[in-house]
Amino acid sequence: MPLHLTDTFRDRLAAAGSRPLAGLWACAGSPLVTEILAGSGIDWLLIDMEHSPNGLESTLAQLQAVAAYPATPVVRVPIGDVVTIKQVLDLGAQNILVPMVSSADEARAAVAAVRYPPRGQRGVGSALSRSARWNRVEGYLQDADRHTSLFVQIETAEGVAAAAEIAAVDGVDGVFVGPSDLAASMGLLGQQTHPDVVAAVRRTFDAVRATGTPVGVNAFDPAVARDYVDAGAAFVLVGADVSILARASEGFAADWA
Repeated sequence: MPLHLTDTFRDRLAAAGSRPLAGLWACAGSPLVTEILAGSGIDWLLIDMEHSPNGLESTLAQLQAVAAYPATPVVRVPIGDVVTIKQVLDLGAQNILVPMVSSADEARAAVAAVRYPPRGQRGVGSALSRSARWNRVEGYLQDADRHTSLFVQIETAEGVAAAAEIAAVDGVDGVFVGPSDLAASMGLLGQQTHPDVVAAVRRTFDAVRATGTPVGVNAFDPAVARDYVDAGAAFVLVGADVSILARASEGFAADWA
């Protein structure tokens, strides 16, 4: 019997309409912790391979843990490298986020990495991998674009300047803004809520939305997150497993230690 894959994050955003999708960052590298997040009722999860101790094996285990829940997993690869993206897609990741995209050419390279020839460069190994459930997903090779979505991350001043061109690249399903690295690129390290950084984020929102492409952002401060939603963010990361644990444990220590 043929198996069917779940909707992509692109599909989830389209179905959500005007309701922003809230997500949590999975950084601990623990399938158990990620499963706890997945069962919380949150809309989506970012499994991070860039700034977390996640490799291929732990990413696979987290994708398997999340599969039983409605939350949609997105995997942030450590680099927009064609081999790395191929491996993560073959694990069964349907939604990829590529960091540090600062030009339309870099966005086009990311698109090529997620598409099979002749439209791209993705290596063909579906019969051997979880992506096609070992050839149990009927027509996977022909329908691969429908089963995958690609998001790119703008987090430099150069990326802000090129936001409209990046968002308009065919195959880019959404743009995610990273205020932390953006602040650093603007000479404002650690000042994500500096007025100049916020203004750059909002300019990016306007440029991306003008192309009809969904835009999202990382904002752990609830007030900042709501302001960005009001400014047009269609998806937002509002917390991380490690930060939740750190702050909650500090609260217990302050009360009891």
